[in-house]
Amino acid sequence: MSMLINTLGRYFAGRFVISALGVFLSIFMLLVLVDYIEMVRKTSGLVGVSALMVAETSLFRVPQLLEKMMPFCILIGAMTCYLALSRRLELVVARAAGVSAWQFIAPALASAIVLGVLATVAYNPMSANLSELSKRMEAELFGNAPGGGVQDASGFWINQVNSDGQMIINAARSERQGVRLTGLTLFRFDTDGKFKERIEAREATLEDGHWLFKSVRRYALDGPPVDQDSFELPTTLTPAQVRNSFSTPETVSFWQLPNYIRSSESSGFATAGYRLQYHKLIAQPFLLAAMVMLAASVSLRFFRFGGVQKMVLSGVGAGFLLYVLSKVTEDLSKAELMHPIAAAWLPVLVGGLTGFLALLYQEDG
Repeated sequence: MSMLINTLGRYFAGRFVISALGVFLSIFMLLVLVDYIEMVRKTSGLVGVSALMVAETSLFRVPQLLEKMMPFCILIGAMTCYLALSRRLELVVARAAGVSAWQFIAPALASAIVLGVLATVAYNPMSANLSELSKRMEAELFGNAPGGGVQDASGFWINQVNSDGQMIINAARSERQGVRLTGLTLFRFDTDGKFKERIEAREATLEDGHWLFKSVRRYALDGPPVDQDSFELPTTLTPAQVRNSFSTPETVSFWQLPNYIRSSESSGFATAGYRLQYHKLIAQPFLLAAMVMLAASVSLRFFRFGGVQKMVLSGVGAGFLLYVLSKVTEDLSKAELMHPIAAAWLPVLVGGLTGFLALLYQEDG
């Protein structure tokens, strides 16, 4: 009997992994196609842009987006797996052989936990690095566009005050968590708050004690525009301070998050977002296991009993409600109204207990 269960366990685990990876790859290809079409539209007016570089940029941007959809990939993959087994009466044969529902769900749970661990320790750092690479490629695509991409500037701002006065920097794009900026517009004021000049630059890099701007055009009130190859401005900002200001928790890999949390605390920055992301990545394997429990609770019904469509829709609805719960707890945690550990683990507990109680009612109720 144990050999039968081990054989069936490996079979069920293999079927689940194949279904989950199939859903994951299908959504990946769909997102790449949609993003590629959008990038082609944006770069249609640029000269010298190759289709290969546009495709690579889209390819590198998608993994980070797909990481957020991973629980739904597991949910849909598990539902697809169990519905296929039920349709071919393989679950009926397994039950007739004395295998309980808990025994053929256990391999999928173990596989989901393994996939979650791999997603946390390997996929997350890879997606963060690819996202950073895609930003560099995007800067190359749009950096030489008319205006240097300044028209698209939004969201990236730095306010710096020193002995010379005040300087406000607006950047269209950020790389390396703010250490390199592209598509810049600067507004300089003197110590009395009066406007001095406006500066546009293609890119800027934070170096030791100063910002180095390249491809600069300076606009003063009392003269014509002046073009310069490079221009330096002193600053008291450090790379750690700029990274903490520009980087979002999703762009920092799992292995770097503890250092970011410590450096943010020492610099006086808020750490709620970094702590939440760190605990969410730790809880991710168990969240995927909870998705398997939810999928199993709505997918083990035999086809001859009917009502399969309603069960599938209820599973999708439960997954959507779990996503809404995770977003609510995430917002509460970022607003420091909920502890990051509670915000990260509450959706796991709710999803896992809901699936467990539904299975318990169906099998032993």
